[in-house]
Amino acid sequence: MGHVNHGKTTLLDYIRSTKLVSQESGGITQHIGFYNIKTKYGIITFFDTPGHEVFTSMRKRGVKNTDIVVLVIAINDGVMPQTIETIKYIKSLNIPLIITINKIDKINYNTNIIKNELAKYEIISEKWGGETQFINISAKTGKGVKNLIKAILLQSEILELKEKKKKISEGVVIESYFDKGNGPIITVLIKKGFLNIGDIILYNLEYSKIKYMYNSFGKKINYARTSLPVEIIGMTTIPKNGDKVYFLKKKEHKDILINKTKLIIEKKKKKKN
Repeated sequence: MGHVNHGKTTLLDYIRSTKLVSQESGGITQHIGFYNIKTKYGIITFFDTPGHEVFTSMRKRGVKNTDIVVLVIAINDGVMPQTIETIKYIKSLNIPLIITINKIDKINYNTNIIKNELAKYEIISEKWGGETQFINISAKTGKGVKNLIKAILLQSEILELKEKKKKISEGVVIESYFDKGNGPIITVLIKKGFLNIGDIILYNLEYSKIKYMYNSFGKKINYARTSLPVEIIGMTTIPKNGDKVYFLKKKEHKDILINKTKLIIEKKKKKKN
């Protein structure tokens, strides 16, 4: 995450060695992007969230569904209004944060200016006796990017982020839309469990079968695991962004979950009344 033009997409471009920036109009991210890389310690999935002020709701949806937030701040611009807004929201959800100071290839940079500014919001560097990792990078040259990857992996070890096999898998809808040729299409982040083509997908009280799945590279896949983003085709209706979805192996699980969902809906109605 980070303010517009602070180098989020350029950083991901370097990590994946692809030209993502050229695919965005004016170099500005206008949707939530998903990208994952393999390391010898496991898979890291990145969200690239919009930094422009008009995309506040998308940024909040991105934060809410992450385990670790990497906040990118350009050394030449420093802490911006969207940076402060994001920090406040991250702190309200108690999500671990890594500060990434970008564009250190600029001449005569001073990271202490940013550290002092963030200290006002109780974001203190480990080197200053705090708990937050500060990583200096240049997304343009790649300097420090390996240190960032190590910092993410270290934080994931501390949080014990490990996948577990579940009878009922769960995910959250990040984006959804209707396509004339394929019908409803959703992008889902798998939060728990594993998915296969043919699994039953349940959202609210609607259900259908997964016909096709695509990974973040647009490649058709038959199987997906925890923490991976997938595009799914096969729904009968379009769920809302942020909706929780369940993936079931057996039909009997569908009936159990539908009954639970009905009870939750009834309780919410009683509270309103």
